[in-house]
Amino acid sequence: MSFASLEDLKQIEQEMAWEDRGLPVTLYDMLVRTRDKYPDRPAVSYQLLSGPNDKAETLTWSQLHDKVVQAANLFRSLGVKEDDTIAYVLPNSNETLITMLGGAIAGIVNPINPLLEPEQIAAILRETNAKVVVTLKSFVKTDVAQKVAEAVRHAPKVHTVLEVDLVRYLTPPKSWIVPLIRPKNPDAVAHHADLKPFNKELRKQNTTLDFEDRKVDRVAAYFHTGGTTGMPKVAQHKYSGIVYNGWLGHRLLFTEKDSVMCPLPLFHVFAVHVIVMAVISAGSHVVFPTPAGYRGDGVFDNFWKLIERWKTTFIITVPTAVSALMQRPVDADVSTVKTAFSGSAPMPMELFKRFEEACGVDVVEGYGLTEATCLVSCNPPTGAKKVGSVGLPFPYTDVRIVRESEDGLVECATDEVGEICVSNPGVFAGNTYTETDKNKDLFYKEKYLRTGDLGRVDGDGYLWITGRAKDLIIRGGHNIDPAEIEEALLTHPAVAFAGAIGQPDAHAGEVPCAYVELVEGGKVTDKELMEHCKVHVHERAAHPKHVEVLPELPKTAVGKVFKPDLRKSAITRVYNAALEKEGVPARVTSVLDDKKRGLVAQLSNNGDATEEEVAKVLGAFTRPWEWV
Repeated sequence: MSFASLEDLKQIEQEMAWEDRGLPVTLYDMLVRTRDKYPDRPAVSYQLLSGPNDKAETLTWSQLHDKVVQAANLFRSLGVKEDDTIAYVLPNSNETLITMLGGAIAGIVNPINPLLEPEQIAAILRETNAKVVVTLKSFVKTDVAQKVAEAVRHAPKVHTVLEVDLVRYLTPPKSWIVPLIRPKNPDAVAHHADLKPFNKELRKQNTTLDFEDRKVDRVAAYFHTGGTTGMPKVAQHKYSGIVYNGWLGHRLLFTEKDSVMCPLPLFHVFAVHVIVMAVISAGSHVVFPTPAGYRGDGVFDNFWKLIERWKTTFIITVPTAVSALMQRPVDADVSTVKTAFSGSAPMPMELFKRFEEACGVDVVEGYGLTEATCLVSCNPPTGAKKVGSVGLPFPYTDVRIVRESEDGLVECATDEVGEICVSNPGVFAGNTYTETDKNKDLFYKEKYLRTGDLGRVDGDGYLWITGRAKDLIIRGGHNIDPAEIEEALLTHPAVAFAGAIGQPDAHAGEVPCAYVELVEGGKVTDKELMEHCKVHVHERAAHPKHVEVLPELPKTAVGKVFKPDLRKSAITRVYNAALEKEGVPARVTSVLDDKKRGLVAQLSNNGDATEEEVAKVLGAFTRPWEWV
């Protein structure tokens, strides 16, 4: 089942009220229904290495069900109750999926990004009162085990750490060699928690639930947002929101015959709620290549061969991955692919066109956010796509655009830009975050989640994102708080003011950059400030790619750094550098703040540059351009 228009989506919504659809109440209900329908069909496949002939493990729906139940029983045997937290800090593996599902059935599951630093992991463990942590046993080319050991030392309520050993996915001679050369983990014995092997403990458990799966809607997952500051915010997800995301994917995208390639991390809502829950609802087959997904060794080089191996029908991707794939030839039979579903950040027009032409597939862009249990809208898989928009709101999703006025928040007219607000079954109104204070002023009319994104809805009902009310830098779908960069720069004795923004990037959408104003008499070079950031900005992804000293930063009347002017400067610098590199004699002379399109680069033609030449260069970026 697909959709081609707003009318199609309205018809689905008009079939019946959401509450009358007779959908599963709990995640376990949803899993059992699929197990009963398709017990012997493949559910999930995983391969540790990226080669098209490398060892892979496939679980049927019956096998996945049994292992998930064993995991849920294991967590309950460790004293976890319905409102207790099981955290996992893992790269992708079948054990990661089993932990995620079993954790959400036994209690509240809390996926944590394994790229975070120990103090950030510890902060999340404390915020969620985690009792059990599932993580890696020490393994080559990763320090996850070491970081988690350090984090657990600072999370007093964690009483058990379960270790997943990836050696079991290897074949000889690597399976013999890796245990001999894996890094030692001296800190593992220094924390207070019991250390146990995950799979050994799993095998001791029954394959039927040892406890009642109460048929009530409740919080079943915690997902952190961001992670570049000391304490990321933690969003709460209920079964109803999880089931809603699963139902959407099943009704609008997947069937039991689909094979879904998902090289995205299982600590992120895109992979967990949008893909896994839809796959469970539909009975599809999902494939996870390598622990690091798209970041894994050889994944991009082998990608098309992996598509051929698994007879993929849906590719799940993000713009940064598409950019990397377009630098490689399509060297395999990809005729089974129907659609590529892209999220996390806007896809540049030129990249969109190249991907569709190279692969012969439809690209569908969507929009969602952690705070809404994810899905909000997407472009029709068939029918009219508006490239640059994030498509049409899903059934049972109500989007309002609001702006500040003398009378408080008021709703915007068609095509008028304001803050995007969302209500749907995935929005936990009033209780989005675990911390009560963070829910203050987060809702419009006590129902609509204020997303912090700026956008508009056009006359055809398509949603467009034009900017962000909040200043987050989104690097390849990864949220970076500019405050951390600014605070680090302000520790330098020569710096008086600092402003960090996202500058356009053809690969990652945007990357961090910073502008500073020096104290009177202060002396420091751009290069020295870059090195200063490498030491004082803790997360590598947040290290600025460009630091520039200005005589004076633009400021508001009350003395705050005025970031729109900094963004205009960055667009001008980056776009002109790209045009110069390609020998195109056009240049950005100004940047217009357009009410509908956001920041628009305005170009003058300094020679005989054609529109096609400019589009080929600037089409790789997400911000639009036009001739003066």
